[in-house]
Amino acid sequence: MRTLLTSLSVVALAACTASEDVSAQTGDGESPPTEVAFAVEEMGTFDEPWAMTFLPNGILLITEKPGTMRFIDFAPDTPRLGTVSGIPAVDYGGQGGLGDVVPHPDFAENNLLYFSYAEAGEGDTRGAVVARARLDCQEADACTLQDVETIWRQVPKTSRRGHYSHRIAFGPDGYLFISSGDRQELEPAQDLSNNLGTVIRLNDDGSVPEDNPFADRGGVTAQIWSYGHRNLLGLAFAPDGRLWDVEHGPAGGDELNRVERGVNYGWPTVSNGEHYDGRPIPDHDTDPSFRPPAISWTPVIAPGGMIFYTGDMFPAWRGDVLIAGLSTNALVEVEIDGDTATEVARYDFDNRLREVEQGPDGAVWLLEDGENGRLLRLTPRG
Repeated sequence: MRTLLTSLSVVALAACTASEDVSAQTGDGESPPTEVAFAVEEMGTFDEPWAMTFLPNGILLITEKPGTMRFIDFAPDTPRLGTVSGIPAVDYGGQGGLGDVVPHPDFAENNLLYFSYAEAGEGDTRGAVVARARLDCQEADACTLQDVETIWRQVPKTSRRGHYSHRIAFGPDGYLFISSGDRQELEPAQDLSNNLGTVIRLNDDGSVPEDNPFADRGGVTAQIWSYGHRNLLGLAFAPDGRLWDVEHGPAGGDELNRVERGVNYGWPTVSNGEHYDGRPIPDHDTDPSFRPPAISWTPVIAPGGMIFYTGDMFPAWRGDVLIAGLSTNALVEVEIDGDTATEVARYDFDNRLREVEQGPDGAVWLLEDGENGRLLRLTPRG
């Protein structure tokens, strides 16, 4: 069931408690705890929501993993909830389904929308794709995707149903970045003949920029910007224009990484976690040829989406990373200082958090994970 609350009320109050799990952090020193209090408004419930984005006109788009995209228009007199039609068939199951959604940087002029999903292949196989389309919202209660075209695919498709990653981010220079998970296959993340376990960099039409690090090799290898990744569920640019990701480790070793051109991040050769069956994996510090994470977490936070907060509503968060925590049921705050990152606070919630986004006015929006996942709006308390 999906609902939109037309009469909003404060349903909970949350106050900051600094994380006690400082032993898992890396970097120099430890920032003092941040004290931020906020009110939480429940704005609706959705069916396994996965991602959200605000359009320049303030309309909010939300993807639901089974294959539906919803929109909310928060017009003060006539708020409305509707469905975006034209979504291709998704391969729903496990971690797969409809994924991320991001507008083109020039959306106000071209109405181009980018979205990711799991696509069925031949036999019992599947893989992530990214498509773009023109969004038409002329009707009062419905929007339509027109001229849908697939501009990127994971290669190869596999029989597994996890680690699609398929986060999308546009950089300040207009290039399109996509996180491509290792699909639970491990070794392909070190094999540049495929694009699993990588961060992809493309032009906005899906073509390959000539200055990509492996562009001269052609094929899917030319798409790769960085590699040696596992399952990257957060991808965001910092205010200084640098790209960061947050990704799941195995049993332990979740990571926050600064993503750089041509760099190998080590998975599955090194990790600060171990295999689920208990087999050890050499730690990052045993092999300096791989880039270590800015932070690794054990116990894990099981990260969902992430943002760099740039608004005015929460001055204490400005410039910091906010990460939606699945296993932690928490919003995790990380302070960035150059290449150093330090967790400074966790804000506890009742349920798993899948996604975080910043609203046009600087409010912070969260999506809970799972059936009847709530959409929450955070504003300063008092």
